[in-house]
Amino acid sequence: MINTWWVTRPKRKLNSIPEVLATFAEISLDQEWQGQRDTHLSLEDALEEAGLKRKGERRDQTGGGARTYLAWIVSLGLIFKQESTGQLKLTLAGEAIMNGDSPVSVLKNQILKYQFPSSFSIGRGVDLAPRFKIRPFRFLLRLLMDPAVGHLTEEEIAKVIITNAENETEECYRAVIGKLAAFRSDGDRSLDDDFFGKYAPKTGSVNPDHPFSHLMDTANTFINWIEYTQLAKRSEDDRMLRIIPEKRNEVQALLSVSPAFIDRPGQHEYFQRKYGLDPKHQKDTRNLTQTQTITAKMIAEQKIKQAFVAESLRTPITKITPELIDRIIEQTGLESKFVEESLLKLYPHGAIGSFMTEYFEMAFKGRDEATDFEKATVKLFREVFCFDARHVGPIGLTPDVLLLSDTDGFAGIIDNKAYSKYTISNDHHNRMVHNYIEGFRNYAHSDKPLSFFSYIAGGFGSNIDGQLMRIFNETGLNGSAVTVSHVIQMVEKQQLNPYSHAQIKNLFSVNRQVTIADL
Repeated sequence: MINTWWVTRPKRKLNSIPEVLATFAEISLDQEWQGQRDTHLSLEDALEEAGLKRKGERRDQTGGGARTYLAWIVSLGLIFKQESTGQLKLTLAGEAIMNGDSPVSVLKNQILKYQFPSSFSIGRGVDLAPRFKIRPFRFLLRLLMDPAVGHLTEEEIAKVIITNAENETEECYRAVIGKLAAFRSDGDRSLDDDFFGKYAPKTGSVNPDHPFSHLMDTANTFINWIEYTQLAKRSEDDRMLRIIPEKRNEVQALLSVSPAFIDRPGQHEYFQRKYGLDPKHQKDTRNLTQTQTITAKMIAEQKIKQAFVAESLRTPITKITPELIDRIIEQTGLESKFVEESLLKLYPHGAIGSFMTEYFEMAFKGRDEATDFEKATVKLFREVFCFDARHVGPIGLTPDVLLLSDTDGFAGIIDNKAYSKYTISNDHHNRMVHNYIEGFRNYAHSDKPLSFFSYIAGGFGSNIDGQLMRIFNETGLNGSAVTVSHVIQMVEKQQLNPYSHAQIKNLFSVNRQVTIADL
């Protein structure tokens, strides 16, 4: 029995969930078509072929690696085993991801509902201690919002939170706060004398060289999952987990409502279908007991879905284009007319939300993937906001992105900074003033007037507004700072009520950090 919080983790991050789910959906449907037989080995082959699981010699031929991935998507409420047929089916949340809904939106909903006990946690392969009746990610968010806590480290989550937080009562919450304060004061000396006896790893034996490793691994996975929600993030300097400042109101609203726990975890199909409700549904009314004839056409469409999901994670897709159709044809080997008709039917509005998962991550990775962040910004402003967007950073002594509006006759420049608390240093100030703004004609090769400058980053320091005004006072050019979270909100709004280029110019010309009220 496991006596701490626990999650299965074939991969510690959730970024590959859409592709794993798409791979599973294709294989599962194929097995229904072929007839009931074990799917695990074929799923393992498909995961390896898609590059989602490392290839290697298997110790046995039981498909154990595939079962770990299946357990992963079961634990998140994306699939369930149908009682009447024994077949695996997608929940509404699983279907929503496959239909092109934003994976972050769907999985954030699932993560916040994630609870102990669940059909997964009481299963034979997990067997979590019955003392836990808690929604762990809501509990973490509550701690992070508490001024007495403010932040959490991986070590604090490992040694204090996942061992002691067993329910959501005020008594338990206060006890955890007390133990956290003691740990911050006295470190490991504050832990119980029988700590390793009570919180031994699943294998039953503690690694003598790294006795806390099993707890640290679990804590790291919990942090990765909560970061995927885009509500909290580790800082690149001190590695502390904090609520993203512009998401505090959203988190407060989420915590102000406490839905009832999902009941009957011992009844797998009932629990999973209730847990697996996507944000657009309040009840799963599908009749899945009727026998469905699986056809070759359905299998082919599933192959298209799988290829589309993979593409949508790599590039922003706002519409079905000839280039996209060609890529899907190349990947599936299916006839062009069928691919085009299927894509237009399945994804008439594209699937921009999938790409935004990767874009958010890029904004916090520092210099390592700075070029990817710049290129992704170019793609967004070209594909989503319809600018003539150019990646001019490689030219040298230039901003990262040049925006040209043919409709409204102006230009703008963007500098990407992949940091959680970016501030404009003197060097960066001088570069913006003298090279980017005053040297605009040297790299723009356009007669359009430069109308604004902007910085896009994971987050900004508290003095960013003054730094922006300093550039404005010196150049007379309006500017702004926009967090990646607000860019994502702009993209979401664009799908419903498109911005004009003039509106974007005004938004990026406020001479301070852009707020949610500006959007």
